[in-house]
Amino acid sequence: MDLRHLRYFVAVAEERHFGRAAERLHMAQPPLSQAIRQLESELGVILLQRTTRRVELTAAGETYLERARSILGDVAQAADLARRVAAGSVGHLTLGCVGTATYSVLPTLSRRLSEELPGVDFAFRGEMLVPDQLSALHHGAIDVALLRPPVADLSLVVEPLRSDRLMVALPADHGLAGQTRIRARELSGIDLIVHSADRRSVMYGVVLRLLHDAGVEPRVRHEVGETSTLLTLVAGGLGVAIVPEPVTALALEGVAYRPLVEPSASVELAVAHRVDRAEPHLQRTVEVIRALV
Repeated sequence: MDLRHLRYFVAVAEERHFGRAAERLHMAQPPLSQAIRQLESELGVILLQRTTRRVELTAAGETYLERARSILGDVAQAADLARRVAAGSVGHLTLGCVGTATYSVLPTLSRRLSEELPGVDFAFRGEMLVPDQLSALHHGAIDVALLRPPVADLSLVVEPLRSDRLMVALPADHGLAGQTRIRARELSGIDLIVHSADRRSVMYGVVLRLLHDAGVEPRVRHEVGETSTLLTLVAGGLGVAIVPEPVTALALEGVAYRPLVEPSASVELAVAHRVDRAEPHLQRTVEVIRALV
């Protein structure tokens, strides 16, 4: 028995006539009749009562028809699913984003992904620091990361997407808020709010290196894990912060943003995933991210 026998039987059972079933199947009637007899012989039951004018289903045939249709439907669905998986149209992915991408990229990206890959089930984790993203990639907690390089890990594919200039976020009533731009040396002696050093934030290293190059001894007063918390403290007048420009999407009351004028005042945004992850739906997701960002 094979699927061909099931298709033959369903055609005869639905047409109630061997001639019409043969026409439907684009085959001659004798081999069709022979195939049905072989099927009945293998099953050991009579499925069809034949008369000179039409064919009727036995009770066993009625039951077999129901299951045969179900089996053929499952086979068709399996084939369709396999084709959609191969095309990257179905699957499940979790994306992890650094704080700035959470605000500037994720709203548009989530909408674009749902439009272009409606069969893929997406989950999102925002406000992740890079070390947490790397660990999550390795353990499978996330599948794709929008992060800040550098990443010295040969087990990951890291593709730069864009360069974001750095801004100074400061209380709206701060003395420097009246300037159109700020130089790093002007932050000497000013309380700073930075991303956490304990959690090995990339931005922590970027900020300290930039101030060091400008000859400024940083006066760090607060370290935080989330960008939203950092800006909340700025709004509260507890200090100023150096942030990537996309953070300005968080138009928090009481916070002013001014460009930081330094040769190295920028950071990269990249998309990353494990080298051994080459599923079609993951690759299509990366393509959507690349096109959008």
